[in-house]
Amino acid sequence: MSKYQTLQEHLRSNQYTWLITGVAGFIGSNLLEALLKLNQRVVGLDNFATGYRHNIDQALADAGHAFTTEAFRFIEGDICQLESCHQACQGVDYILHQAALGSVPRSIEDPIRTNQANIDGYLNMLVAARDAGVRRFVYAASSSTYGDHPDLPKVEDKIGHPLSPYAVTKVVNELYAGVFARTYGFNTIGLRYFNIFGKRQDPNGAYAAVIPKWVAGLLAGEEVFINGDGETSRDFCYIDNTVQMNLLAATTDNEAATDQVYNVALNDRTSLNELFHFIQDRLIERRPGLKKVEPVYRDFRAGDVRHSLADISKAKTLLGYEPSHRIDQGLDEAMDWYVKALGLAK
Repeated sequence: MSKYQTLQEHLRSNQYTWLITGVAGFIGSNLLEALLKLNQRVVGLDNFATGYRHNIDQALADAGHAFTTEAFRFIEGDICQLESCHQACQGVDYILHQAALGSVPRSIEDPIRTNQANIDGYLNMLVAARDAGVRRFVYAASSSTYGDHPDLPKVEDKIGHPLSPYAVTKVVNELYAGVFARTYGFNTIGLRYFNIFGKRQDPNGAYAAVIPKWVAGLLAGEEVFINGDGETSRDFCYIDNTVQMNLLAATTDNEAATDQVYNVALNDRTSLNELFHFIQDRLIERRPGLKKVEPVYRDFRAGDVRHSLADISKAKTLLGYEPSHRIDQGLDEAMDWYVKALGLAK
């Protein structure tokens, strides 16, 4: 039995209270669903700046819980308001801090708002969590922290210069976590997400992630754009792997594993050209009448790194992380959800 399977059995028999910030978002709502399925109590905090109430509703429905169940309490609030953070942290055992303004392009267009949410809001959460005496504060870090460091695969203790305001905020998050550990003895773990994908990932908007955006475009018969020559590569990681890492990080009793940052990925590199064909082939399987098309190439995007690949040996060794889904398995599951969610299934 894997470390994660053992943990799941433990949680089914032992109930704790968890706080998920950004619970109405893509990752937050998947964490909510997973925890409710494991018989946990969850407090959710969100201001709906980028999340959606329907994500919460779907997570509750998929978990088999009504919205009014005692297992879940929702607080509509903003992490930029310290009072909301204090309110949400009361009586909580573990915090999974997902609330942030993501997207490199958005941070380039509006660095001030990105800073407010990702640094000011993050610091508010650290303070409130410390004051409430929570057991563990797990926060969403980012692979953007590696910046211009050329080495592949990316190893946690080697980073370069950040390439966007968003990346700067994620570097600062890690610095603050270290200071809180040294100054207050406060227990944190950061998770550097690499290109997470899966159900409830929004395909709409200017800052949509590439997989849902391409799926929506192909299903609608619209042009699909690739920034650059398509040989840019990423380490795409399915949402179930991300949920696993959050729960392992929050509950680990390995003292050497705390006050650390970890890559959340597969240690597998896929080019954008390969990804496009993976997606299109799966959609044609589900929609045989769908016309096969070629992507439209345009200029590289400012702030993007050329290649990204994670070393996940640290997470395996210290946390017992074992990815359950490779990219093909994740795409198979995600594609079924996207076709259904977009209302275009036949």
